[in-house]
Amino acid sequence: MKKQIWSVVVVCAVLSGCASGVKLDDVPVEDKSATSAGARTAAGAGVAVQGIGAGQGGAQTGIPTVSVEAKAAGQGPVGVAHVVFFDYDSFVIRAEARPVIASHAQFLQANKQRKASLEGHTDDRGGREYNLALGQKRADAVRQALSLLGVPESQLEAVSFGKEKLLSEGGSDIDQAKNRRVEIRY
Repeated sequence: MKKQIWSVVVVCAVLSGCASGVKLDDVPVEDKSATSAGARTAAGAGVAVQGIGAGQGGAQTGIPTVSVEAKAAGQGPVGVAHVVFFDYDSFVIRAEARPVIASHAQFLQANKQRKASLEGHTDDRGGREYNLALGQKRADAVRQALSLLGVPESQLEAVSFGKEKLLSEGGSDIDQAKNRRVEIRY
């Protein structure tokens, strides 16, 4: 009887040692940026979307805007950035991203057959699991913002690459800021 109990204990210990201790849903991702009083929280997602709406002009500031001018026709809206940048350790959509997201929402609503992949990325600080979770929350935030603007969920897919696909390898604040993004791909 004691041998069977010890056998069960050893098997349980071995199996529990093989499992990852961190699940993506259990990783604590905090929003460390300030949200305005006008921020809306999307139902069930815990995503704060600050005043997303069509018709608001302006471009993202402080970070280079990625243009689609050189892309082939049919790859998404022309003349609109395909990247939404985020603050450090945050998944709240910046006010500067409103026109970018609104333009993509209009494009997707006008082109119901098109689908968009929302690829969440982080800088290289932090652990792998944490960055995968943060990248997913960023991609989900953009997905939720597009949904709030009328884009059907069937046209959107949110995925995370975490820190696996860096745009900039440097360690400066500017290099790190370029890596905290969601890329909208068609």
